[in-house]
Amino acid sequence: MNKVVACQNQKIEVTQTDLPLCCPTPAMQLWNGHPRVFLPIEESGHEVCPYCGTEFVLIESK
Repeated sequence: MNKVVACQNQKIEVTQTDLPLCCPTPAMQLWNGHPRVFLPIEESGHEVCPYCGTEFVLIESK
C-alpha cells in the first residue's frame, strides 16, 4: 500500500497481507483521520468505512 490521505472517499485495493483491515490504514496520513475501525472484508471482498466512505476491495496478491 502506498501513502494515501485519510478520509477522502477513495477506492483502495488491499491484499491478504494487509489484513486485518482497519481504517484509517497504517499507510494513511492520520492528522485528519477519524477513530480507527476494523473492517471485516474477508468474506465479502468489499467494505466501506462507515466514517469516511473510503471503499476497500480485496484483491489477490500478484
